[in-house]
Amino acid sequence: MKALGTPPTRQTQAPRKRGDDTRALIIDETVRCVVEEGFQAATAKHVAERAGVTWGVIQYHFGDRNGLLMAVVDEGVAGLLKSLGEADVADLELRERIEVVVDTAFRCYRSPTSLAAFEILRATRGTHGDSATRHLLEINTAINQLGRLISDDPGVAEVIWSSLRGMVLVEMIVNSHLEWHRERQLLVDMVTRYLQD
Repeated sequence: MKALGTPPTRQTQAPRKRGDDTRALIIDETVRCVVEEGFQAATAKHVAERAGVTWGVIQYHFGDRNGLLMAVVDEGVAGLLKSLGEADVADLELRERIEVVVDTAFRCYRSPTSLAAFEILRATRGTHGDSATRHLLEINTAINQLGRLISDDPGVAEVIWSSLRGMVLVEMIVNSHLEWHRERQLLVDMVTRYLQD
């Protein structure tokens, strides 16, 4: 299914400091709105009010609400991929590698932009066609690459990601950060024991 929407008026990718700053401000405010008030509250009008801009400014940069929401997803996916790609575990022992991977992935999943991106993808599932699918495939590829830093067994990586996604999903539901240190340490212990046996 092809995504519907109005293309942005701004058609150039050339850097423009003031315009880029405004665009970043609108994306940041959309992230805050989705995280603080939920997806339904992130109307273009409400985001414009929160960001202190007009609807015309949002149209200029993003086209319409769908363009704005997908820009948030783009930002969330790019940040997630960047953080996952920067995990350096080459010289670490097995348990330390697992801890770094688990902590890195958890921080990535838990970031406000990532939370907003996941919420937008969930709420708009089926309406963004190829773009949403591409984002999910990029995330899956990055996670699989990070998982291979621990083990060639794809099941190990899937258990880690499923556990972390569950923790973040609970936080999204209760709308509060929870302390997961003990649970993450148990996850590291289990994976370490499994791989050492």
